[in-house]
Amino acid sequence: MPLREPPLNAVRAFVAAARHQSFTRAAVELHVTHSAVSRQIKSLEECLGVALFERRIRQVALTAEGQQFFAEAGPALAQISAAAQALQAQGPARAVRINVRPSFAVRWLIPRLPSFVERHPDIEPQVVTSTVMPEQAAGSFDIAVRRGLEGWPSSIDVHPFLEDEVLVVGAPALFKTHPLADLRALASHVQLSARTRKDDWDAWKKQVGAPRARPAGQLQFDHLHFVLQAAVDGLGIALAPTSLVAHDLASGRLQSPLPALRMTLSRYYYGLAPDAAPEAQHVAAWFEEMLAPSPEPRAARYHS
Repeated sequence: MPLREPPLNAVRAFVAAARHQSFTRAAVELHVTHSAVSRQIKSLEECLGVALFERRIRQVALTAEGQQFFAEAGPALAQISAAAQALQAQGPARAVRINVRPSFAVRWLIPRLPSFVERHPDIEPQVVTSTVMPEQAAGSFDIAVRRGLEGWPSSIDVHPFLEDEVLVVGAPALFKTHPLADLRALASHVQLSARTRKDDWDAWKKQVGAPRARPAGQLQFDHLHFVLQAAVDGLGIALAPTSLVAHDLASGRLQSPLPALRMTLSRYYYGLAPDAAPEAQHVAAWFEEMLAPSPEPRAARYHS
């Protein structure tokens, strides 16, 4: 039998609820009732045959399946919205394809994108997620963002973007029951890691002089955004790039118990394709504004 496609309204409700970690806040964003969001998500879970959220007292949390679906559905929904706006706009579409890694899309770009759209309502940003090097993604972007200078085509003028560091983060509730006041307490925690950054813990421990002790447990996920969601849900502690957890730290969803113990990561760079749409220059200018001094906490610092 052909697979039943999930209803788009239900996916939209799910993405809003997953982003806010709240059915109530999703309802406010979508201008519907809490029960309407709950019904939409329930219908989506029945369609997919999996539970997307764990319902807890006064809060909800993504399941592993929910994390996976959010990582793909969030950027896809943003792209669908941009495509629809392009068709509805008067005159030729002014779309800009922004190619970024999935974690960067979910944790950095999409939360900040409303400010760009508000400033440039006539430009449709199309978020394209990819894990390959820019030289392998040639032809699929107007502007791309990646760490480091490797893998960029020689035809692209690359510009320095965000500096970055990793630091230990975890849920506030976790640190209430299992304080992490010094390096000796690391052994009492479950360490979360991503297959794409599996060496970070060893490198960080070596740099800060952490004692060689086996952690209470280890959990590994396919992608970094799953790791960060697991940290928010209290499954353990994670080494998180400051670029990707600024909102979580500012909102209190995550805390850093050892804020001074950081490890520098490769800087982000952005590059415009030689045939980039002229509107891509507006995205580049917006990126440059992000390098200005920020009012966010130290964990969200960006420098030029």
